[in-house]
Amino acid sequence: MIFRDLHEMGILGINNRVGRYILRHNKRANYPLVDNKVLTAERAEAWGIAMPENYLVIENYGSLKNLHQKLQAYSHFVIKPANGSQGNGIIVIKEIVREEKNGEIRFLYRRSNDKLMEIEEVKHHISGILSGLYSLSGQSDIAIIQAKIDKHPIFDNYTFGGIPDIRVIVFEGFPVMSMVRLPTKSSDGKANLHQGAIGAGLSMKNGWTTNAVIKNQVIDTHPDTGHNLSGLKLPFWKEILELAARCYDMVELGYLGADIVLTPDQGPILLELNARPGLAIQIANLEGLVPRLEVIRNDAPKNLLARERVEFSMERF
Repeated sequence: MIFRDLHEMGILGINNRVGRYILRHNKRANYPLVDNKVLTAERAEAWGIAMPENYLVIENYGSLKNLHQKLQAYSHFVIKPANGSQGNGIIVIKEIVREEKNGEIRFLYRRSNDKLMEIEEVKHHISGILSGLYSLSGQSDIAIIQAKIDKHPIFDNYTFGGIPDIRVIVFEGFPVMSMVRLPTKSSDGKANLHQGAIGAGLSMKNGWTTNAVIKNQVIDTHPDTGHNLSGLKLPFWKEILELAARCYDMVELGYLGADIVLTPDQGPILLELNARPGLAIQIANLEGLVPRLEVIRNDAPKNLLARERVEFSMERF
């Protein structure tokens, strides 16, 4: 396929995304509200937007002292870098195992892939986070011990291991395209497309899955569960889009990606935001972003409430 074909399909490329949309519509001063997950959580709390609870924020190596005692307060949790991206550096601990041997007690930490970690391995991983191993800039970072979110039962047949999330691209406050990312065995139970998760496009009108891809290959069934990927209808669809739309008001970034998870008891909650969302969502939807972005730029009314912007998007896309 040549460049002209991609242009006619309205495919948004990296250079156009940066030059025409990110640089023009995203205030540089507001990037930390999105790049730093601690700041995102603080802003979300002020706006009444639900996110997973941050149990511990580890800012320095000294805080690793007696870490095993601090972690005993939680039966499961997630370790993540505050400034990470693409799922790098995230470890999900689903269970703490108490083991007694020769009169000595130690605790092991079972990951989502069932591998066990000793406390020194946990500390080593967090040390890597603090050193900036997973940060966007490569500079020193902060580690977050965060509440582990349970999977909504609607995804039982559509995922392996981890928690699916919903990515919504928001332009000037209007949701324009969405997909659900479904963990697989090859993605190590993470909802990350680069690591082998499934991206399934979602109809903006009703939240039905349309097309599905894994590493840019169109697929019909989940490789691990064998379940057909078409016909999944997400509950709370309008609420999901309204949550994404409100994130524009919260951080004042004109072009952003909102990652949302469905919980069994709270419904949709915000997982994180991205000021430079990837372009694979177009492959998952078999449709380019440019026509939709230009509809918002040229035709969308100004000064609407979040729910009104969602109604506009659901009608037009």
